[in-house]
Amino acid sequence: MLRWLLGAALLARAVSGFYLPGLAPVSFCEPGKEQVPDCKSVIELFVNRLDSVESVLPYEYTAFDFCSEKTMKRPSENLGQVLFGERIEPSPYKFEFKKPAVCQKVCTRTYDTNNPSDKAKLDFLKKGMLLNYQHHWIVDNMPVTWCYDVEDGQKFCNPGFPIGCYVTEARRPKDACVVNSNFNEDDAFYIFNHVDITIHYHVVEHEQLGARLVAAKIEPKSYENPNDDSPDCSGGPKFLKNKHTGVFKIPYTYSVNFVEDKNIRWASRWDYILESMPHTNIQWFSIMNSLVIVLFLSGMVAMIMLRTLHKDIARYNQMDSVEDAQEEFGWKLVHGDVFRPPRKGMLLSVFLGSGTQIFIMTFVTLFFACLGFLSPANRGALMTCAVVLWVLLGTPAGYVAARLYKSFGGEKWKTNVLLTAFLCPGVVFADFFVMNLILWGEGSSAAMPFGTLVAILALWFCISVPLTFIGAYFGFKKTGIEHPVRTNQIPRQIPQQSFYTKPFPGIVMGGILPFGCIFIQLFFILNSIWSHQMYYMFGFLFLVFIILVITCSEATILLCYFHLCAEDYHWQWRSFLTSGFTAVYFLVYAIHYFFSKLQITGLASTILYFGYTMIMALIFFLFTGTIGFFACFWFVTKIYSVVKVD
Repeated sequence: MLRWLLGAALLARAVSGFYLPGLAPVSFCEPGKEQVPDCKSVIELFVNRLDSVESVLPYEYTAFDFCSEKTMKRPSENLGQVLFGERIEPSPYKFEFKKPAVCQKVCTRTYDTNNPSDKAKLDFLKKGMLLNYQHHWIVDNMPVTWCYDVEDGQKFCNPGFPIGCYVTEARRPKDACVVNSNFNEDDAFYIFNHVDITIHYHVVEHEQLGARLVAAKIEPKSYENPNDDSPDCSGGPKFLKNKHTGVFKIPYTYSVNFVEDKNIRWASRWDYILESMPHTNIQWFSIMNSLVIVLFLSGMVAMIMLRTLHKDIARYNQMDSVEDAQEEFGWKLVHGDVFRPPRKGMLLSVFLGSGTQIFIMTFVTLFFACLGFLSPANRGALMTCAVVLWVLLGTPAGYVAARLYKSFGGEKWKTNVLLTAFLCPGVVFADFFVMNLILWGEGSSAAMPFGTLVAILALWFCISVPLTFIGAYFGFKKTGIEHPVRTNQIPRQIPQQSFYTKPFPGIVMGGILPFGCIFIQLFFILNSIWSHQMYYMFGFLFLVFIILVITCSEATILLCYFHLCAEDYHWQWRSFLTSGFTAVYFLVYAIHYFFSKLQITGLASTILYFGYTMIMALIFFLFTGTIGFFACFWFVTKIYSVVKVD
């Protein structure tokens, strides 16, 4: 008993000292009062890449010629951050805890339009304001937010703020220019060259740990500053006429203030951002609605299948006489052909191997996300986890592909292994490489550095491919899958099919139900990718994932049953394509989303959107198709193993 108590005490002590990587609280104290261990007085502000809802191309902070910090070393990024184009760098904005500052000068940028280099920098800055590019600043691993009022008295906190805005020749303000009536010059760019930063902190009670930061809010402003060299944050807004020539100076300044907040704890400091996200309430209602519909449909399908099948099996097993056996009908008729190897069995087995790899990767990633390991605070963790899992799951892919190919009667095992290791990953990498070339040509921060590209190739060739070979070795070594019924020598002729039991209508119908249960979540996922909104409802996403698996399985089994009753035994490819057709609906929805929800402009951004969408559609096709095939395989094996066959 004493040993158990001691173990429990040690475990409790270990848990109390456990923090997720990069998420341990940092204590701050006033300058000169650093007697508390591990207590900082200087608050560092980091800057991330800038992005826009009107362009897919993110750019590094330094690309816009803002004030930059050259001396400090930039923090290292993980693989997920690099893939998403995040480039975190130190900034010259530094302040001391509880030491307010007013109109502190950061730097002054001077441009001469007669100088080609200066003109190019100024034109790039104007392009950024025209496309509404947004800053993303970070304080204590938390986004600096710009909070403003929206309709119904609600407050929306955006984890980014614009670099400036544009007023058209017709004096119509665009984007952020609507916030200030003084932004009224025609054909002019207004530059937010001043920021008011408010740091909210919470003093830790009962412990001498100093204070912890719980929020960082910003208000961008624009000041003319008559004296550019020693700005005092006075005068009207700073604007640049579109056709300006000559010298133009931009002084950058900031003010900082500190506010104690006794209500927000460090552990819940992200809540105010997440609660203000648009459509959150709609999402709760829609997901519950979707759940009820899908569960109802699942119950209906399951009930029909179980009752009908039970009657079929009972009727078939009661046929004792030879006359009855000769009058066989329905799905029992095709028992001698149902396990006949499909055409293009090599390709199907390769697709199923890759699909299995993607399925396990998705399940494990979402499971970890539900536990909070991959929260928005842990930047890039979601993508890093997915890529690492995909690399390590080469063995199941090789094993499944080899085992199925062997049961299909295939003998070209070398070709099977090579295709499993290189076909689907190769298509994804080729698409990604072309997209990367476009990003590189546009000078975007999302362009993957050559070193990272080599590292990904090394992960693929040095880890994933050998693991696929190992899996394939064990798959081929095992005996083929034993089927409950023998396959006849001569294939049975398939009778004329009605319109509904023909392959194409069934495949098209099969994808509707699975897509119906995911399209609401799809909207929020696409929003997080293309509209730069945070996605954090992983619990609901995991639930929708489970529902998707159930719905894909049931829809495929139902259609498979109808086709077998119509004496059509080519179920292998059809089951894969029936579920996989959900990806086609996903593609159609992504096209609709592009034209109806996004304001993306420019050829490069459009190509990038559809290039990345094709990668997502392929992955989704393999994922859903694999679910459909294995559900149907289990169903067919089950029903033919319980019926008596002479």
